[in-house]
Amino acid sequence: MARILGVDLPRNKAMRIAIRSLYGVGPKIGNNVLTTAGIDLEKNSNELTEGEVKSIRDALEIYTVEGDLRREVGLNIKRLKDLNCYRGIRHKRGLPVRGQRTHTNARTRKGKAVAIAGKKSIKSMK
Repeated sequence: MARILGVDLPRNKAMRIAIRSLYGVGPKIGNNVLTTAGIDLEKNSNELTEGEVKSIRDALEIYTVEGDLRREVGLNIKRLKDLNCYRGIRHKRGLPVRGQRTHTNARTRKGKAVAIAGKKSIKSMK
C-alpha cells in the first residue's frame, strides 16, 4: 500500500483515481503529477514501487496539498471570524456562507430541525 503525505492510497484503483484521495488533489492536478512523475495513469495503485512513490512525492512538492492546504483554509476562515465580517459571522453561527436560502433549507449546515414547543400550524388555527 502506497503512503503519500501521511495518507494511504486506496487499493486496487487506477492511479488517476487513487491520487485524488489526497486533500487538494483533483483530476487536473492528479494527472499533472502523474505525468510529471512518469507514471501511467491507468496503473493500479497496488503495483507502485518505492521509486515511483518517491517520484510522486517529489512532483507534489510544487503544490499546496494535505496539511498545508488544510491549515491555510482554516486560517482564512479564522481571519474572517476575527474580522467579524458577514462571512465570518455566518461561519461562527454555522449557517450557509454563500448566500443560500435558510428559511426552509440549509439542513446540512444548521443541523436537524428542532420542533418549537407550543407552536401551532396555520391550518389548526382556522
